[in-house]
Amino acid sequence: MSVRNLGHLFAPGSVALVGASARPGSLGATLLHNLLAGGFKGEIWPVNPKYQELDGRHCYASVAELPRAPALAVICTPAATIPAIVRQLGERGTRAAVVLTSNLQGARDAKGRSLRQAMLDAAHPYLLRLLGPNSAGLLAPGLGLNASVAHSGALPGRIAFVSQSGALMAGVLDWARTRGIGFSHFIALGDAFDVDLGDVLDYLASDGSTSAILLYVQDLRYARKFMSAARAAARSKPVLVLKAGREDDSLPAAASESGALAHPDDVFDAAIRRAGMLRVYTTDQLFSAAETLAYARPLHGERLAIVSNGAGPGVLARDALAYGGGVEAQFSEASSARLDTLLAPGWRRGNVVNLQGGALPEVYREAMDILLQDPQVDAVLVIQSPTATVASRDVANAIAPLVRTASKTILSCWLGGASVLDARAIASSARLPAYRTPEDAVAGFMQLVHYRRNQNLLMEVPPSMAGTVAPDRAAARALVREAIGNGRYLLSDPETKAILRTYGMAVVETRAARDVEAAVHAAQNIGYPVAVKILTPDVMHKSDFGGVALDLDTEEAVRAAAARMRRRLGELFPEARFEGFAVQAMVRRSNAHELIAGAATDPVFGPVIVFGQGGVTVEVADDHSVGLPPLNLVLARDLVDRTRVARLLAGYRSRPAVNMDAVLAALVQVSRMVSDIPEIVELDLNPLLADAKGAVVLDARMRLALADRSGSTLDRLAIRPYPRELEETVDWNGGPLLLRPIRPEDGPAHLAFFDALTPDDVRYRMFVRIRELQPSQLARFTQIDYDREMAFIATRKNADGVPETLAVGRVVADPDNITAEFAVTVRSDLKGMGLGKMMMEKLIAYCRSRGTREIVGEALPQNSRITGMVKKLGFTVTSTGLEGMREMRLIL
Repeated sequence: MSVRNLGHLFAPGSVALVGASARPGSLGATLLHNLLAGGFKGEIWPVNPKYQELDGRHCYASVAELPRAPALAVICTPAATIPAIVRQLGERGTRAAVVLTSNLQGARDAKGRSLRQAMLDAAHPYLLRLLGPNSAGLLAPGLGLNASVAHSGALPGRIAFVSQSGALMAGVLDWARTRGIGFSHFIALGDAFDVDLGDVLDYLASDGSTSAILLYVQDLRYARKFMSAARAAARSKPVLVLKAGREDDSLPAAASESGALAHPDDVFDAAIRRAGMLRVYTTDQLFSAAETLAYARPLHGERLAIVSNGAGPGVLARDALAYGGGVEAQFSEASSARLDTLLAPGWRRGNVVNLQGGALPEVYREAMDILLQDPQVDAVLVIQSPTATVASRDVANAIAPLVRTASKTILSCWLGGASVLDARAIASSARLPAYRTPEDAVAGFMQLVHYRRNQNLLMEVPPSMAGTVAPDRAAARALVREAIGNGRYLLSDPETKAILRTYGMAVVETRAARDVEAAVHAAQNIGYPVAVKILTPDVMHKSDFGGVALDLDTEEAVRAAAARMRRRLGELFPEARFEGFAVQAMVRRSNAHELIAGAATDPVFGPVIVFGQGGVTVEVADDHSVGLPPLNLVLARDLVDRTRVARLLAGYRSRPAVNMDAVLAALVQVSRMVSDIPEIVELDLNPLLADAKGAVVLDARMRLALADRSGSTLDRLAIRPYPRELEETVDWNGGPLLLRPIRPEDGPAHLAFFDALTPDDVRYRMFVRIRELQPSQLARFTQIDYDREMAFIATRKNADGVPETLAVGRVVADPDNITAEFAVTVRSDLKGMGLGKMMMEKLIAYCRSRGTREIVGEALPQNSRITGMVKKLGFTVTSTGLEGMREMRLIL
């Protein structure tokens, strides 16, 4: 991921158009017209040897003849000329270009390289960034820059729109202009051979002119890069995604039920949710959500109060809320009593607040003021239908001041056409989201709700995993290597369960039997009753042809059932391979639920985790959710909560709730397994039987594949898991001390660590005085993206056996891995004992291993301890002149 030189691309001071033309309808003529008509304040230089002048401007014959290097070049010449032009621009000093030319992939140059590769090779020595090829261009309306083929410009605004479709550009620009929607940037990525979604997200995340980012996505090539950039961007501003191509008929058949359930669109949904972004499904929803998120206050709950001047619109909103899974606010007694004095006698308490048709503006204002003060209300929707006695604009003027003072979200709906245009304009100018129908308004509120839930997943600190068994990874890998060495890639139930046991998962006792008599012998050893299942890698649903027999309680019953299913396999599937039988202890749990937990491999996002209602009807029930590993307890709980069966698992009538800790632990262990063992491509635990006693795997199936050894085995994961290889045990103060990367579960220990710091130590670290860490700050410190930053902690168990954090060393590199900024904090009562030096050496070694070029940091002038320590480690320390701040730098 790289943002290097993207400033030249998105905020240039000068532009050269290579391929400018006077031929009507040509790319060169369209681009020149748009550049000149946009009002760009910088220099615009047409380049084409065929002309001496274009549109009254001198036209240069070549890049070499330009008066100086342009900050940005826009290229629309024939494909064969692109590599040479890019090289000339790089030599001249240009560091960014937009390539609108298409068909660079198939054509080849004189050396046999694709023109695509030749272009990239030409740009690489000069760090020249390329947008495209096959891009429709870009716009930066705040600069008056229209370097695109769009037939009209864009209004300035604070929304960035990034599209993988150039064809969408013109339509969206027209659509947005008619609604008064403006943009900070409008970017058509084209083929994205260099600058891609991840790069653009990184740039826009720190762009001060952008308050929200909208993405139109057709496909992704670099899931790890995209997820890393998306999670970082979503922490700083709303990111909304419109995804095309929800159906894909080209997918190969899956060898497992988990593989069949993990549809690519469900996986994409899971990725968007995990990144803290919001997915929408229409262009209208995209811009509506952008306005709502930009204007609305952050939600602290999901209870919506509805105020209307008529019963009908209010009931429509209430119905939409119920249908969408929203929560209607129930007013407090104090609020209801205050509303009694305002409303007509007999109004329905705890329902829609109906002000009646002739409600005056001050009545609207007073009713809303009451609800905004109610602790049982999290947001208020006000609906106004035009009447002959009260002007909508007067109502808007009355409630608009509340937006500035309210701590809660207010939404508005102005029913009607021309008569409410003024009211909508007043609302928008007050940053009050304005909708045309009650249903639209409720949909906007639910977008806020879903966005809040996704953001909470980013910020919530998970509880400790203390109850989860530590896996025996070496044993699991040995079993996998043995299976692959024997040419076995689809593992049977007994083979899979052997691997599950190494991860501490509860499995029903199961033995493999090669023939009927061996099955009888296995049943006698296990003890009756037993279940017998035929083993064949070629039939997924064994029960469909009688390949499963339950509750067998005699030798004769086992012998007869095994012989019968062996015969049926031969009759119905003569080509199927017979590998024997699995004999299991019969498990009887009358109140248990049949679930499925498993894993599959998505072609873009890599391993994914599947959970849902299991049993023989798993695919018909279609009740499942998908998540990306690695999972912790919070993410595993979210995976469960997104299924319908979750409500049954909570218990109902006389049926007790299941042991949810056991279910979540099973999901976390599945996540660990697929993260640890790259050869696992599909896994089914179906059924996973769960009740109040726990969760046990009855039937399991695993598919293996040779792992790609060309790079890190972790590269296949869309989100880098905890880097266990960086753990190190050292001797300190007469005992062992563990230095390791921080984990989300370290939240409580990190909070205790912060509380043990003196006020001065907090100020030395954060440059301001902070009494306590907010939940979002704690999540930010403990839930890190290991691809982008690293935080090491020094930890040991205290006298009570509870892990405690003694020191923290943190380093955050820029996206190009050139400069990394460090910070080291030692618990105040442990200073002077070598912990700071130990953490600093750990950070330096880590940065060297990643190829980082330099480490930098800042310190207050009073913090002589840190400056003295880093000098001994080779840092240079200089004064920046800003209140005596010290800058520390180590060249690696």
